[in-house]
Amino acid sequence: MNLMKKRILSLDIFRGLTVALMLLVNNPGAWTSLFPALSHSPWDGCTLTDLVFPFFLFCVGASMVFSLARFDRLDSKALLKIFKRGAGIFLVGLFLNACHGNLSHLRIFGVLQRIALCYIAASLTVLSLRSPVKILAAIAVLSL
Repeated sequence: MNLMKKRILSLDIFRGLTVALMLLVNNPGAWTSLFPALSHSPWDGCTLTDLVFPFFLFCVGASMVFSLARFDRLDSKALLKIFKRGAGIFLVGLFLNACHGNLSHLRIFGVLQRIALCYIAASLTVLSLRSPVKILAAIAVLSL
């Protein structure tokens, strides 16, 4: 089976559970009597709500292996795909924020927009670091 067409059931399930968790924390019912795990923690803690964004980023990173499989280097076709997908995610986030009504409070860098920026940065990094020497150099720099 073609790597591009193959679905990873565990990743699809994790993505679905993350979407369900996101819906739960964004719509918990009565905001006046909120279950503590459904609100963001203080600076020094972590609740279930605080894990939604990292879970989505994990899904993006795990999916990136498949979405970038046909590119062996960073060329114009890869750049077009990366920026087209990143722009699409960013624009969907802006549209969803605009649908909430008040355009004077439009969140330019909402959750989907941040995911789009992370996708672009990670994709460019992944395709730039294809050789073992570059990977080791990046690990060394990040370890400092």
